Amino acid sequence: MPAKKKAAKKSPAKKSQAPTSKRSYAMNHPEDAPDILVDAYEHRVIEMISRPEVGAQAQFQNKKKPKKYKYDPTLSPTLQWAGKEEHSDFEVPTLPLFVHERLSTKAIISTLTDHRRTETPEIGSLFGDPQHSLANQLKSYDHKDKWANRMILGDSLVIMNSLLEYESMAGKVQMIYMDPPYGVKYNSNFQPFVRKKEVNHGDDDSFSREPEMVQAYRDTWELGIHSYLTYLRDRFKIARDLLTESGSIFVQISDENVHHVREVLDEVFGAENFVSLISYVSTSGIPSKTLSRTGDYLIWYGKSVNNLKFNQIYLDKGTDPNDGNYKWIVLPDGTKRGLKNSELNGEVDIPVGSKLYQPTSLISQGETNTNQEFVFNNTVYNPPQGQHWKTTVKGLINLAKKERIHVAKNSIRFIRYSIDFPYKLMNNVWTDTATGNFTDEKTYVVQTGAKVIQRCILMTTDPGDLVLDPTCGSGTTAFVAEQWGRRWITCDVSRVPLALARQRILTGTFPWYELKDSKQGPSGGFVYSRKKNNKGEEVGGLVPHITLKSIANDEEPEMEILVDRPDENKKITRVAGPFVVEAVIPPSGMEEEESTSEYVENFTNHIDRMIEVLRKTSILHVGGGTKWEISKISKPAKARNIHAEGESGKNSLAFHFGPENGAITERMVNDAIKEANLKNFNELLFVGFAIQPNARLLIDEAKNMTLPCHYIQVTPDFLMGDLLKNMRSSQIFSVCGLPDVEVKRLPGGEYQVKLVGMDTYDPTTMEAQHWDGNDVPAWFLDHNYNGLAFHVNQAFFPRTSAWDKIAKALKTEYDESVWDHLAGNLSAPFILGEHKRIAVKVIDERGNELLVEREV
Repeated sequence: MPAKKKAAKKSPAKKSQAPTSKRSYAMNHPEDAPDILVDAYEHRVIEMISRPEVGAQAQFQNKKKPKKYKYDPTLSPTLQWAGKEEHSDFEVPTLPLFVHERLSTKAIISTLTDHRRTETPEIGSLFGDPQHSLANQLKSYDHKDKWANRMILGDSLVIMNSLLEYESMAGKVQMIYMDPPYGVKYNSNFQPFVRKKEVNHGDDDSFSREPEMVQAYRDTWELGIHSYLTYLRDRFKIARDLLTESGSIFVQISDENVHHVREVLDEVFGAENFVSLISYVSTSGIPSKTLSRTGDYLIWYGKSVNNLKFNQIYLDKGTDPNDGNYKWIVLPDGTKRGLKNSELNGEVDIPVGSKLYQPTSLISQGETNTNQEFVFNNTVYNPPQGQHWKTTVKGLINLAKKERIHVAKNSIRFIRYSIDFPYKLMNNVWTDTATGNFTDEKTYVVQTGAKVIQRCILMTTDPGDLVLDPTCGSGTTAFVAEQWGRRWITCDVSRVPLALARQRILTGTFPWYELKDSKQGPSGGFVYSRKKNNKGEEVGGLVPHITLKSIANDEEPEMEILVDRPDENKKITRVAGPFVVEAVIPPSGMEEEESTSEYVENFTNHIDRMIEVLRKTSILHVGGGTKWEISKISKPAKARNIHAEGESGKNSLAFHFGPENGAITERMVNDAIKEANLKNFNELLFVGFAIQPNARLLIDEAKNMTLPCHYIQVTPDFLMGDLLKNMRSSQIFSVCGLPDVEVKRLPGGEYQVKLVGMDTYDPTTMEAQHWDGNDVPAWFLDHNYNGLAFHVNQAFFPRTSAWDKIAKALKTEYDESVWDHLAGNLSAPFILGEHKRIAVKVIDERGNELLVEREV
């Protein structure tokens, strides 16, 4: 739904001004203002290895050889499948991670409300941006920066290997949560659209057209269950290396393959490190010809079960007498009796003011030399031969004084009231997880309830610990980790889930849990205190645990910490801390390295496939409604940057192909132009799946030079092969338009950007599609673009209520019109930054990103 708008009086003098915050200074200067209204957790004392920004990719030279992982053939038990014996080792490309975006909800709010303030390092600090020079970025991985949470696009195998090899993160992750595909049906595992969750298996229109996802499918599901198990085992092996000795891994799975997956985990982690098989309710029921399925499973293993970090989780006992076997009652007049059947089955309520209790044993095994005779109500009691009382006779006297002794037929027992500790230990059957406690509406087709992941995080990590999710999905793991002050890294091979997760985290609100040490941030721990409500019930995170021992010895009861109930400050609206979006991109020039022979071989095969498709393509669209008839496509002799040549009429054509899993860079364009000029070609065509904005600008500038250049988009159908029923080989190439934006200077010297729209190519209809600026799923503005990474100063989710939670939380501090901008196609006014350049990034239905920049 569109954001609700509030009528405002028009004022010519303030026409270009966005409303300001009543606490804008306090928000950005917490050291001067104790009553902060908007804040975020930052992991100030934790450092991370620096990574280069994507703008430095062309010059980045820190390259490493692929890493080979070997399996131990003596591991037991083992499960056999086709191809396993031959897969005794596997090689993973060792690629760097490049930072593409820096995001901060506080920075966005600050930009909206304090837009008249000129750019200062303060804004950079809100993004967690170390602001390294290009020279220092080329030395990335050699120095450290402050921690920022991370969202990474790419294959989880490559990403985890990069974390190990480039960032030395072996033994640094406290918990891993994996939600891999449950089975081998292609479209049961992926969601192809940002705003459309319906997925039909085998339907061409429902297939993802993302190159990375198609490649992942080809590699991992080619042999059905056999490829699936290989896919999992490889990832489990690298994941184990990332875990701390006290770390845990949870693998979410359905009953379809739970038995196979557990056997693979036994092999990789060791059967002795199995912790638990947790069953949980996820739905009211999935229809079946026999029994409907209402839940899934979590398989829990530790890196080393003897060193496992574990925080006990407690659940409310409730008032059900069968919950904890409390089947006796003390009436208000002191009378004790057993519950009636009608009370046990809920037909009749227990009398008001009564207390439920459970008679428990007062006897322990073993002889003792002390006097054990105890007189109660004129009757002498002694423990059976070979046993003794759990407390001293003096302790029994204390129990009697406090009316804690229950007389059975021939013995006495201890009265344990349900209110002594109104909680029970959580077990491995979770029946209360059908819906999460953060959202009732799924944004992703295979989204997991938040409560499930929350329990895993609380059981096995502490605030400040690092959580990794190699299967991002809708970002639930990252969202829950953010809520509970844990650091997080999440990744996915698809752009769609990352687009959903980015929006979810950026626009989310979280409770502000009080910190023990604000200088340390969450790593210093949360505050837990004892609190009671107006009924006298314990509601704090620090709860007394009354026991037989504490009563008998007249001691203060021990205090238990309920890790899910830290003290909360409701005066602070907490938003997500700064995070970055990264991606795996093979560095420019990698094909020149002799050590990367496998990369060269793969790229050669890629070129051969591209040439073969070009030969079958008679018509090529080159933009502006122009069509070329092409012929005589062949591979040139003694060429380095020209991968194919051909003809169109009297014009000679040169072709440069971008990488299969990366973008065409500025360096690639420059090198290809030089070579095409030397060989006297009439036209140069760059053909790729993606292109960097500065490379696109260089191509556009070259059109006005002696050698006209063109960028041709390859539709991902090129990679689909026989996955599609209707392969359109004659229409594999298209022209991809850039976002159409207008930049306007306002009377006060500020600027404003309007997203007019954009043209995209629909691979299912083979037609160009125009999107109005108000209809795109999302678009972002960086009003001080430095050409290295995109800083999201303003984030827009048109025709949605994405920002409503924050707007509602801050309704007394900000005028509603502040949020109107973020639900439309017109930015809030802003002061131009020192770089005098803006950039606009648009996200389409399939999660693809289109970026345009303007120099002002």
